Amino acid sequence: MDYTYTVSSIITLLNCINYVGCVFHTKPAADSTPSVGCATKPKISYQRDVHPIFMDKCIVCHTAPYGEGYRKTGLDMESYEALLDGSIYGPGIVPGNSKTSPLNMLLEGRAGNLSRKLKNQHKPITGHEIKILKLWVEQGAKNN
Repeated sequence: MDYTYTVSSIITLLNCINYVGCVFHTKPAADSTPSVGCATKPKISYQRDVHPIFMDKCIVCHTAPYGEGYRKTGLDMESYEALLDGSIYGPGIVPGNSKTSPLNMLLEGRAGNLSRKLKNQHKPITGHEIKILKLWVEQGAKNN
């Protein structure tokens, strides 16, 4: 058998494996668009991918009426609808634009001193989870 591969084919394969491995923490849904040649990003689901992150990392502080984060900002993250209502500072998410979305700016450390206050000391959000939230916002922050 001939196992000869070009260097570019190996690099492309490794990039695909790295990209898919960084994005998925669960198996993709049956309706996900496969990442053919790494040109297509996987579809992120609020119910499958995003809500579990919020429940695990954010809900401790951002639950009405007693959560510390809720009391300080008015941001309730218990449901999709409450999340879209935003906080006393305005919308928390700008669907389709992770660069200007306050959620992404805070999580990615692009919001100055406010970013430091977001850290859940018991369960800090991971870089992998931040990537999932970024893709979700870029894909329109849908309730799917």
